[in-house]
Amino acid sequence: MRFNYGKIFLLGFGFFGVSVIWGVYNAFVPLFLANKFNLAPGLIGIFMTFDNIAALLIQPPVGAWSDRLRTPLGRRMPFILVGAPIAALAFGLIPQAAILPLFVACTSSLLLSMALWRTPVVALMPDITPSRYRSQANGIINFMGGLGAIISFLGGARLYEINPAFPFWMGSILVILSSLLVFILIKEPKVTEEDREKQPGMLQSLLVLMREEDRSAFRLLLAIFFWFLAYTAIEAFFTLYAVNHLGTAEADGARLLGQLSLIFVLFALPAGYIGARVGRRRTILTGILMMMAAMLSMFFLPVSTLTVRLTTLPILGAVPVVGVILMAAGAAWALININSLPMVVDMTDAARIGTFTGLYYLFSTLSAIAGPIVNGWVIQWTGRNYNLIMIVAPIFMLVALLLMVRVRRGEALPRTEAVPSISAD
Repeated sequence: MRFNYGKIFLLGFGFFGVSVIWGVYNAFVPLFLANKFNLAPGLIGIFMTFDNIAALLIQPPVGAWSDRLRTPLGRRMPFILVGAPIAALAFGLIPQAAILPLFVACTSSLLLSMALWRTPVVALMPDITPSRYRSQANGIINFMGGLGAIISFLGGARLYEINPAFPFWMGSILVILSSLLVFILIKEPKVTEEDREKQPGMLQSLLVLMREEDRSAFRLLLAIFFWFLAYTAIEAFFTLYAVNHLGTAEADGARLLGQLSLIFVLFALPAGYIGARVGRRRTILTGILMMMAAMLSMFFLPVSTLTVRLTTLPILGAVPVVGVILMAAGAAWALININSLPMVVDMTDAARIGTFTGLYYLFSTLSAIAGPIVNGWVIQWTGRNYNLIMIVAPIFMLVALLLMVRVRRGEALPRTEAVPSISAD
């Protein structure tokens, strides 16, 4: 199996489409819920976990199913071809929903269809990439995903000012185009029938990890749970934090998220190379410490300091102090996020890549369900003090740090070690 940079960039268009959808969803759906349907923060927090509940129920078993599936189109492509068009249609209808039941119907259709194809498109990366290049490859596809996030936040903010429906229509068009590019230009590696026969189930794989003498894989999955618990809680409430704590306009909250996403994009490729060079575990630990420092800075610094405008940049617009802190958080998140999936899939063999990708999403999704709920109720119980999410989240990051200290496996396999069972043209 050879490493092909061009092929990985093409695969990144799939992640690009996913990121556009979720960027627009996380930035603007809370505003619809608060302003259009007058929901309380606690209820908004619950609503913003529906996507993660759908992902929890669908993504892990779909990952294991895609390992076993054999079709002329491959193991992963059928899920993309079914899920992406349905997601695009449902997403475009969300801003048109005038009543809450119709809004819920559109978002539910989106969430179910997105959960159907996300794990297979991500599993394609380790399918076509040798172990020693997976951090770099994950950097590339996250670079593409970050571009999608920037478009969703910055382009979406501008489109939202013109018409609140426009960011959603943009997302629908881009997800169709990106999924078509993946289908047309990416050829899945060949698999044998023997791979299918020896493929264990997801729950069986998880039980094995829990019973291992060296529980590095299980500790890593728990660490993923806790750092996503911190990150997704902030992401779900940041636009409301910006409006209610910082006193910014609604669109400016999305622009600030765009500044984080820009640095994530710029740092995605270096993060992969840093992980390959100095070790994935050490790189992740550094990112966790940086993320904790950024969150605590936003909690302790006064609003008058956070909102001081430092400069104005093309595309990004005004960059206040909080924008610089968010940029540091974007670099930290790249160090963590780029190297975590390669660690997970390098704790198994090629026959179970989809299953272990599903386990990765199982734990990250569980945390994404818990995060907005916990922080939503914290905000509501404290008189809608949105700043408190910046002190709760670092506690979860600390737990992830303590777990990662005891992880001993998951680094890139030696150059000479074969990847069994799968061949690629």
